[in-house]
Amino acid sequence: MNRTLFCTVAALPALAFAAGTVAASTTVELRIMETTDIHMHLLDYDYYQDAQNNTVGLAKVATLIKQARAESKNTLLVDNGDLLQGNPLGDYVAKGRVLRFGETHPAYKAMNLLNYEVGNIGNHEFNYGLDFLNKSLAGADFPYISANVYAYDGDDNPDNDQNYFQPYIIKDTQVTDVEGKKHSIKVGYIGFTPPQIMTWDKDNLTGKVVAKDIIETARHFVPEMKAKGADIVIAIPHSGMYNNSYVLKEEHAVYHLAKVPDINAIMFGHSHRVFPGDATIGAYEGVDTEKGTVFGVPAVMPGFWGSHLGIVDLTLTKTDTGWMVSNAASSVRGIYKQDGRTVIPLVDADPMITAAVAEDHQGTLEYMRRKVGVTTAPINSFFAVVQDDPSVQIVNNAQIWYTQSIVRGTSFDGIPVLSAAAPFKAGGRGGPDYFTDVPAGDIALKNVSDLYIYPNDLKVVQLTGAQVIEWLERAAGQFNTIDPKSATDQYLIDDSFPTYNFDVIDGISYTIDVTVPARYKGDGAVANDVHRIKNVQFKGKAIDLKQSFLVVTNNYRAGGGGNFPALDGTTTVIDAPDKNRDVVAKYLLSQNSINPKADGNWRFVSNWGKARVLFKTSPKANAFAGNNMMFVTVMEDGFAQYQMK
Repeated sequence: MNRTLFCTVAALPALAFAAGTVAASTTVELRIMETTDIHMHLLDYDYYQDAQNNTVGLAKVATLIKQARAESKNTLLVDNGDLLQGNPLGDYVAKGRVLRFGETHPAYKAMNLLNYEVGNIGNHEFNYGLDFLNKSLAGADFPYISANVYAYDGDDNPDNDQNYFQPYIIKDTQVTDVEGKKHSIKVGYIGFTPPQIMTWDKDNLTGKVVAKDIIETARHFVPEMKAKGADIVIAIPHSGMYNNSYVLKEEHAVYHLAKVPDINAIMFGHSHRVFPGDATIGAYEGVDTEKGTVFGVPAVMPGFWGSHLGIVDLTLTKTDTGWMVSNAASSVRGIYKQDGRTVIPLVDADPMITAAVAEDHQGTLEYMRRKVGVTTAPINSFFAVVQDDPSVQIVNNAQIWYTQSIVRGTSFDGIPVLSAAAPFKAGGRGGPDYFTDVPAGDIALKNVSDLYIYPNDLKVVQLTGAQVIEWLERAAGQFNTIDPKSATDQYLIDDSFPTYNFDVIDGISYTIDVTVPARYKGDGAVANDVHRIKNVQFKGKAIDLKQSFLVVTNNYRAGGGGNFPALDGTTTVIDAPDKNRDVVAKYLLSQNSINPKADGNWRFVSNWGKARVLFKTSPKANAFAGNNMMFVTVMEDGFAQYQMK
C-alpha cells in the first residue's frame, strides 16, 4: 500500500478521506498544537538546584504557542497529560499546603490563560489519588477526556461498564478558509491512558476504576464519533511508540493506534521522546520522520517538562460529502538548543504565566528550603549505575531503619530486613545535569526530593533468598554484555533500560558479571539460562536460597512495575502508611548528622580483559571518581565519558 502523504487522495486511506467531489475553493488550513508531560514544570526553574533552568517550563512553551498561533488563522491546543505530578511544585500543592475544593490548581492558573481545547489524563495524574485529581480538574476551564478508564462496578460484565471520564468530545469549531470565508467543522477528540495505571497506582485505583486496552477502546469509540458527525478525529494517547508486535493492554500503543481507521492526527506522549526527530522511531517501518507520519497519519510527540511544542498542520478540503484531509505534516519546536555543553535559550518565559503562579512558586521555594538534617560529606549520583552509591545508600538505610521499627513486636519480627532502591536521577534522557548533587552540610527538603523524586508508597514484600537473587538478575539488565576478548570500545550501560529499574538491594553483598548476557528480557521473560549475579552473601555467608527475607521497596515495584519476578502484588506483606520520600525525611530528622558513604555491598566482577569499557556521567563527576575509573573526554552531548579500569 502506498503510504506517501503528499500525493493523491487515494493514496491516503489511513487519513480516512471522505469520498466525493472536491470544491477547490473551500480549503482550510488547521493547526493543532500539543503540550505533553509537563510534570508541573510550569516555570523555567529547577527546585532541586534552586536555580533558573532554560531547558524546562510551560511558561517558555507559552511563548512558542503564541508565536505558532500568530502564523495561522485556525489553531487548536491540546494537552496530552502527565501534568499534575513530577516536581516539588506538584508535591507542594498535593502534600504541602494541600489543595482545597474550590481552589484553582496552579497548573490551571497557567493553562487557563492559554485557551486549551481539551486535556487528556496521563498515568501520573493518578499518583495523588482520585479525590485530588477531581479537585484539580475542577479548576480547568477546558474539558478532560479519557476513553479507556471505566468506573469499577464489580459485576464482571463489560457490556454495562461506564466511563469514569468523558471518553471523547466533539466540538463545533469555527474556522476561516483560504478565501476568508467562515465555516463550522466538527472536531472530535479522544484520549487514552496506559492500562498499567492499575499496577502503578494499585492502592489509589483498586475497587474504584478499571483500565482497558487502548486499541480495542479506539476501535469501539472512533466509529461512534464518526457516526455522531465528527469531521476529523484527533487522538490524544498518553502512550509512546515502539514497533513491537501488538499485545493486549499495550503500554506504548501509538504504532498500532495509527492503523485504526478514521483517526486523522495523533498527539502523543508518555515516553519523553521527540517525534519527528527521534532516529529510533524514524527507522520503524511505516514511519516517515521527515513528514512526521506513522502509516500516513500525522503524529507528534513534543518531549517532556515543557521542552517542546508539538504541531500538526492539516489541510482540510470540503467535498460534497464532507471534509477530508488533503495534506498534512507534523513538526516540533524547542524552547532551547544545545551547542555542546552550552544551553542556548530560544524563547523567553511568558510573563503572564510567571505572574499567574508566582504565589505558588514562592510557597514551593519556602517549603523546599526547610532543613531536615546534616550530611558530613557530599551526596551525588554521578556513578550510581557503575558502583555502590551514597544517594542510593541513604534511601536504603532509611527504609531498613523504618521497617525494622514497624515490624518490631509483630509476627514479622526476627525476619531479616533487606532494602531495594534505585538511582532515579542518573543522567540518561534527562541530560548531563540530571543527577543528584547535594553538598556537605545542611540537608533541606529539596534535597530529600532530589534523592527520591517520586511520591511512592512504601511496601514490604516477603521473599526467599532465591527470589531475591532473581530480583537482582532482572535489575542487572541495566548493563550491556561486555566481550573481554574484543579490544574495542564497549559501552557498559544499556541506555534503553530505565535507571529506576536498577535496584540495589542492601543487607546482602553480591557481584555482577556483565561478560554474560542478561538473564531477563524487558517484559520479564527469561532470555538466557545464565546468571550475572554471583557470590551472594548474607552476614558473611552464602545466602540460604530457602530463607525468608523482608524486602522494603515501593508500590510501583511491589505491584509489578518493571516486570520483576515474584513481584506482582501477591508477595506484599506490609502496606506502610508512609511514602518512601517521607521515610527518608524522617530518617534524616532522627539523626544528628549522617555519613552518606556507600557500604560497597555490590561490585562488578572486574574482568574487562582487552575491552575498553566506557560509560557516561556528569561533567561535575571528576572530583568524585574512584581509582577504578578514568576520565576520557567531555562529549558533544554534554556528558563526560569515563573508562572502567
